[in-house]
Amino acid sequence: QVQLVESGGGLVQAGGSLRLSCAASGRTFSTNAMGWFRQAPGKEREFVAAISWSGGSTNYAASVKGRFTISRDNAKNTVYLQMNSLKPEDTAIYYCAASQSSWASSRRYEYNYWGQGTQVTVSS
Repeated sequence: QVQLVESGGGLVQAGGSLRLSCAASGRTFSTNAMGWFRQAPGKEREFVAAISWSGGSTNYAASVKGRFTISRDNAKNTVYLQMNSLKPEDTAIYYCAASQSSWASSRRYEYNYWGQGTQVTVSS
């Protein structure tokens, strides 16, 4: 059974940092791109960041570029999202996802495995 399990969410003040982790089990994703998406209350799920199978290519939403960093450790079957300079508008449930392709796509339909999400709340 394939599982993606996110951790590291929580409550932080504006300007603070959090590091999210996503551990995969049930199969290896070392040849798949991985991504992070988020969904705020009353809003559509949106792309945050993606990383290619090798980690050599990354892709970020304009709203997080320069503040968030995605990385992966294929030996641990884990992907990370380092979030710095957090803003109240970053408050959302953050989801980890595994893509059907190897490339760091922002297209939600290319991701066919999803975690349950972890809550990130940024207070002003």
